[in-house]
Amino acid sequence: MSPTAAAATNTTTAVDTANGSADSAADARPPLPVLGHVTFLGAGPGDPGLLTLRAVEALARADLLVADQLVLEVVRAHARAGVDTAEPAVAEGELSTSAAATKLCTASARTGKRVVRAIAGDPGLDPQAAAEMLACAQAGIPFEVVPGVAAAVGVPAYAGVPLSGNVRFIDAVTASGSCWSEVGASDATVVVSTTLQTVAANAAELVSAGRKPDTPLTVTVAGTTTRQRTWTATLATIAAELKATKALPTPEGPIAAIAVVGEPTTQRELLSWFETKALFGWKVLVPRTKEQAVSLSDQLRSYGAVPHEVPTIAVEPPRTPQQMERAVKGLVTGRYEWIAFTSVNAVKAVREKFEEYGLDARAFAGIKVAAVGEQTARALVDFGVKPDLVPSGEQSAAGLLEDWPPYDPVFDPIDRVFLPRADIATETLVAGLVELGWEVDDVTAYRTVRASPPPAETREAIKGGGFDAVLFTSSSTVRNLVGIAGKPHNVTVIACIGPATAKTAEEHGLRVDVMAPEPSVQALAQALADFGVRRREAALAAGDPVTRPSERRPGSRRRARV
Repeated sequence: MSPTAAAATNTTTAVDTANGSADSAADARPPLPVLGHVTFLGAGPGDPGLLTLRAVEALARADLLVADQLVLEVVRAHARAGVDTAEPAVAEGELSTSAAATKLCTASARTGKRVVRAIAGDPGLDPQAAAEMLACAQAGIPFEVVPGVAAAVGVPAYAGVPLSGNVRFIDAVTASGSCWSEVGASDATVVVSTTLQTVAANAAELVSAGRKPDTPLTVTVAGTTTRQRTWTATLATIAAELKATKALPTPEGPIAAIAVVGEPTTQRELLSWFETKALFGWKVLVPRTKEQAVSLSDQLRSYGAVPHEVPTIAVEPPRTPQQMERAVKGLVTGRYEWIAFTSVNAVKAVREKFEEYGLDARAFAGIKVAAVGEQTARALVDFGVKPDLVPSGEQSAAGLLEDWPPYDPVFDPIDRVFLPRADIATETLVAGLVELGWEVDDVTAYRTVRASPPPAETREAIKGGGFDAVLFTSSSTVRNLVGIAGKPHNVTVIACIGPATAKTAEEHGLRVDVMAPEPSVQALAQALADFGVRRREAALAAGDPVTRPSERRPGSRRRARV
């Protein structure tokens, strides 16, 4: 070996020895802590629709949500299933709520968790959130901030009070006397974050500071939610207005409110877009499961209603599964030209049977697929199947038959249709397909049975007039709801999807107020909204207050069908 090579070898050995010593020293050191991070997320003033896209992304990745109960209700829907939640409530005399939240967030982040600390409004404007951020920084915990819509901005927008020009914001809880004097002496529009119990005192402060007593103002509680309520008055009359409308509650803690003082409040009558929605604040009973009612409930929310889903039927497998098993095997072996799905439950039943046999959507290759409506079509797409036929008009068996092609022996190598349905389905589709020349295998894919009774609170609300309206989408929903929960109170608006359902409702002693112009749940929801608009217009024309049906005294409603 040359001297140069020997030197190189010796050098390498020395380096390896040094590295080995370094590795041993590293192994002896304690492992670095695993750090997660904390996201301070603005949940907005109450409407879940005001969450930002960035907020939705952060919630989808969260391991732990930390917030009070009201804020959790806003953000929970966007978190992944099974996410942990924690409300930083503490016992009297212990840490403050904010300190408890800080302790919880930092401890969880140190274990590697992705923590979302959800704050009402915008965390950048919340002094407690700022203190929690500082605590994370001092503890070496990585954090980020996702801004939200501040209540002082979002609530006036929902109350129909535009904020533009010279606007001043004041927090009545922390404001000093000099703050009141400054805004009172100005001509700016003033947005006051306050409580319903102290707003009259705040108005008096502004008058004492120089504002004219006849300066208009609005006061809004539960802003941006379907519980929102706004009073319009002046600085001098707001105390009497709240007293006259019995707005001030018994002592149950402060009720957050946003007051706007100044000229922009005079435009509210024209710009109040939220509280004047067709069904604003109406509690509407939807006798369907959450899965069935998704699109219907979304439509009702767009009208300002608060949907409450109550299942009236439960789905169970057929008593004799052999027929379904033979049909699915026939589907795979080429027995059918078409398969027609008339409900989401039918899609679910076939999908479960496929999974039982180790099949997937590829088994539909070469078979035409029909869906009775958009909701059923979406369930098929989720399964990986794009339907070939969805009714272009009415979403029903009759609508499906309108678009269904007659059997043609030249173009259709097979003349048979697989129809997986409920045990109580009507014969409309079968008869129509036979008339079009098709052979139909009408197979019971699932049974419908009466669901268990809803909670006692819901039953009492149904019988006691706690709901403003109920939507009946079939005769079976009428029979089953009355059977498991009792008959709706006579102040409740009864809306039916068609004549047969209306007849069943009347046979059960219910007065039908609304009938859908066509047999679809979308048309039914629209018909109820139209009813709400006419009812509101009639109240305004008569000079009566606009109230929800559940707020009226029993026996005071008109009996005419609309």
